Amino acid sequence: MAASLFDSPLYAQLFATSDAGRLFSDSAAIRAMLLVEGALAKVQGNLGVIPELSAAAIHRASMEIQIDPGAIAKATGENGVCVPGLIAAFRAEMNAPEHAQFVHWGATSQDIIDTALMLRLRQALTLAEADLREILAALGQQAQEHAHVPMVARTYGQQATPTSWGAVLAQFGTPLLDALGALEGVRSSSLFVSLSGAAGTGSALGPKGAQTRSALAEALGLHDPDRTWHTDRGPVLRITDWQAQVVAALAHMGQTLIGLTASETGEVSLGGTGASSTMPQKQNPVRPSALVALQIQASGLKAGLQAAAMHQHQRDGAAWFAEWMMVPQMALNLAAALQHAKALSAGLAPHPVQMRAALDGNLGLIHAETLSFALADIMPRPDAQAACKALCLEARKSQTPLPKLALADYPDLDPDIFDATNSMGDAPTQALAFANRAAAL
Repeated sequence: MAASLFDSPLYAQLFATSDAGRLFSDSAAIRAMLLVEGALAKVQGNLGVIPELSAAAIHRASMEIQIDPGAIAKATGENGVCVPGLIAAFRAEMNAPEHAQFVHWGATSQDIIDTALMLRLRQALTLAEADLREILAALGQQAQEHAHVPMVARTYGQQATPTSWGAVLAQFGTPLLDALGALEGVRSSSLFVSLSGAAGTGSALGPKGAQTRSALAEALGLHDPDRTWHTDRGPVLRITDWQAQVVAALAHMGQTLIGLTASETGEVSLGGTGASSTMPQKQNPVRPSALVALQIQASGLKAGLQAAAMHQHQRDGAAWFAEWMMVPQMALNLAAALQHAKALSAGLAPHPVQMRAALDGNLGLIHAETLSFALADIMPRPDAQAACKALCLEARKSQTPLPKLALADYPDLDPDIFDATNSMGDAPTQALAFANRAAAL
């Protein structure tokens, strides 16, 4: 088994990351860092911090030169960061020492690495947004179609009261709508440029340090934090927290679908199922299971990133290294979860006959709450609860349906209270409200 399933040819289809996978390779990291170095030189040239001719040469070279990750591995191992080796290799490839001397002027390794990371995270968020919109469109359309299809709602794994399949779909999708709405705030509060020098003071950047940082942010399409954030990992935490929240919401869908596709339930089909090596009758809920597994990993990554946010003094190698191990994994975790969710949301199919059978089965005990409130119209509420509980016990003991017992003891009750379509509360309204929000995207 590969060290990371996201990079494994064997598991490439089980944990596919689509275009996001290309953002978290060594080559992509080096390309992003060179883009930052080129943009930095360009804005410093425009501001007169370095010679404009040298700035143009550096910027052009940053777009053309390719650095082999393996060629700077030795330097990275010795220095603990890749930037010194990268800059040395870049200067050598420029073959113009009179210009190359101005590469990386006043910046520190963390400025380049953190800014390059934000460029890649920005792309990862854009890809995630597109996937979310596709998922929500599919869930919203189904919620509209099935808003009034009754089914059993379950709490603690047991039958509770009637709901609708559309309302269940709305439960899947509403947290995703909220996450989508929060995304712009995450971008504006977190996609920061970093440029504050060796100890966060910007001393080597000169009197135009703040102006350079602002111009660099504009050139790269990032935000200027107006400060150093070398040891403030809030920007990274806000992005990864958002990613983890989306994974958690998708895992709720996965966990619920595992239950709804169980042999004893069979109320939903997935549009694509997994085979067993020895049991030909089985159709395993592979995608829902992957969603739950990804949530288990994401919860560990989130805890690790929270711990890695504890830096010492003005810069901290150990905490920073730990962050490198987890941030790409979180981004790819979400990307893989979104691929599964897209396939699931497009292929879900309810089985209304099985849903109705579950509503009509179990001795009609699903109507206990409705019965309790109906009895409260003719007796005090505590007495109604006690009477309803006694009827439920009698139904189980005698294996007689609850509606039959209740109507025998209280013939004035309206029989329609035992019709699930009359006991869904605002489930259809919830489904349609979600569908309307999804359609408005």
